[in-house]
Amino acid sequence: MKFTSVLYGLFLVIVLITYWNIKQPKFRLWTIIISSIVFYASWDVQYIPLMVVLTFINFRLGLEIAENSASNNYSKKNNNNQNSDQDIKNIEADWNPNRLKILALGICLNVGLLLVFKYSTILSQWILRWDITLENASFKLGIPLGISFFTFENIAYLIDVYRGVPPADNLLKFASYKLFFPKLISGPITRYHQISWQFDQTKINHIHIRTEGLWLIARGAVKKGVLADNLGIFVELCFNNAQRAGSTDLWLATFAYGFQLYLDFNGYVDIARGSALLLGLVLPENFDFPYLSSSIADFWRRWHITLGDWLRNYLYFPLGGSRRGLLRTCFNLLIVMLIAGIWHGSAWGFLVWGGTHGIALCIHRVTDVVSNNFKILRLFWHHPLGIILAWLLTQLTVFISWIWFRLPRIEDSALVMGNLWGYTADVQFIEKVYMEALNTSPNQVLWGLILIFVFMIVAYVFKRKLHLELRWQLKLVFVPLCFYAVWLLAPQGSLPYIYFDF
Repeated sequence: MKFTSVLYGLFLVIVLITYWNIKQPKFRLWTIIISSIVFYASWDVQYIPLMVVLTFINFRLGLEIAENSASNNYSKKNNNNQNSDQDIKNIEADWNPNRLKILALGICLNVGLLLVFKYSTILSQWILRWDITLENASFKLGIPLGISFFTFENIAYLIDVYRGVPPADNLLKFASYKLFFPKLISGPITRYHQISWQFDQTKINHIHIRTEGLWLIARGAVKKGVLADNLGIFVELCFNNAQRAGSTDLWLATFAYGFQLYLDFNGYVDIARGSALLLGLVLPENFDFPYLSSSIADFWRRWHITLGDWLRNYLYFPLGGSRRGLLRTCFNLLIVMLIAGIWHGSAWGFLVWGGTHGIALCIHRVTDVVSNNFKILRLFWHHPLGIILAWLLTQLTVFISWIWFRLPRIEDSALVMGNLWGYTADVQFIEKVYMEALNTSPNQVLWGLILIFVFMIVAYVFKRKLHLELRWQLKLVFVPLCFYAVWLLAPQGSLPYIYFDF
């Protein structure tokens, strides 16, 4: 059930009619759970029991962590009038190790499950090296859709409870949060406490909120169906024939893939947020014009915001953050980004991608420290020329690193990297790709990419600088026009969402 399909539109309408005609919060939660199971079943029915069981286990683990808290145990002692100083000391000595054991169990369960599903092929290869009796046998488990986002949310929830946030005390509410169909497969990564209180709101949406939800869905469909999918056709033709493509073609494909990835994922999140908004729920934004950032650190504050927030709060800060000196800070940044690369996939290219971003973050941190000690450097980076140079270096790093992301096999990505300069395209490549398959030219592709970027700049200026938004009446007019554009301009057989692979 693709987000950009007519089937999803009918499904969403049925869910909305059912949801808003139910007054009792309990039955509304059941509506969300059942509709989410139906939605997931349209993709991956065999893994529904796994997702349900994981939801229950993490719910129980959260309760156990809270049950073993010092404040909880202290209140029990108080109720029994046994609140001597020695009792309090004993409680404080016992509670944290118990909670830590439960937390470690929960993290190991979620991470272990993720590793088994995503790295089953590598594990089998390692086993084969040590057991020749298995000959050439190999196995690979199918990866449940959304398992990465699902487990990251579980880990965040357990750590939040460990840090003192109240746990979920209602299984229906927790299951509604975990299985909520708009965010179930590809996020955004949402904390339980960001959304749980919203389930208690029973008011019908106002017209401008409903319009905003429809507008998010419509513009998300345009980003995905019209822009990302058409760019994806060009990217696939170029990278699948990288040996015959010239340097110009590979550069165009590299930038096209960067825009495709952004528009594809951002379009998905827009549709997810719009669907949630029609149900009266607000999901966090996941992108904030990342290709306009002038530092790699700022890029990660704007790109996949919920993942960046997760990495900072549950990896970077626990490792020590920037509190233990420059060298340790750089080490922490590198470790975090390598883990981010491993999270995306088992191929070496993802590790190179993560390492590239880690090294870039380290260079940025060192440059920042040095610039603070030299006034002339500090003034330069705030000068328009310095800002433009910083933006150019940042975006070149980001886009070139996407090559390893798009082609995670080292042989493929190394070939493209080696052909980025001074490589002439095969004559048949130009004819087959540009003339026959796309009916276009390299110049037209280039101008198309420039037009997309200019539109991003205009949208940024209106939204962030001028603080201007379309009125809800105008958005309502544009909604059917957007859907018509998708029907007219989207390629037949839309491409799958890229982040479904992660």
